[in-house]
Amino acid sequence: MRTMTQVLVAYGSRYGTTREVAESVAATLQERGVSAEAKPAREVRSLDGYDGVVLGTPLYMGMVHRDVRALLERNREALAERTLAVFALGPIKAEDGLDASREQLFTALAKTPAPTPVATGVFVGAYDPARLGLRDRLLAALPASPLHGEPAHDERDWEAIRRWAIELSDRLIGRRLVVFRQR
Repeated sequence: MRTMTQVLVAYGSRYGTTREVAESVAATLQERGVSAEAKPAREVRSLDGYDGVVLGTPLYMGMVHRDVRALLERNREALAERTLAVFALGPIKAEDGLDASREQLFTALAKTPAPTPVATGVFVGAYDPARLGLRDRLLAALPASPLHGEPAHDERDWEAIRRWAIELSDRLIGRRLVVFRQR
């Protein structure tokens, strides 16, 4: 057994919104004495050297980002030996509420080969139709799409994200969470 020392904040992001939140989470963890680095999930080949992993994902149609799913699949055994936390950017508007997105996250995580996270966070995201790729633009143009006619906006609650990261740091270092390794 040993105390938490190095944390990877891995994220999937199509348009940079989740990356920005992951970088904020890593910076807050560092301010609180946790050695943390943010990195795109697609670049993570191994979890060696990391005692804990924070995964960040947008929720697209109730699913976690494909790079995050791939990381979970590739590192199934390694994640079982580490502390895991997950955050997701769910609705793009605060008025849509977080409950449905929280349910979507839990449903998506239940389908993945990962241990139960010690902490989860769901936050409102941002939307900019000018940044959409062709496929997403076509989906957003459909009259039945909840994004149809939606203007650009950013409703990320940076204070809520910071509070979550502070609470997470308390779980990882402040309270000296001990990770038990199976042999």
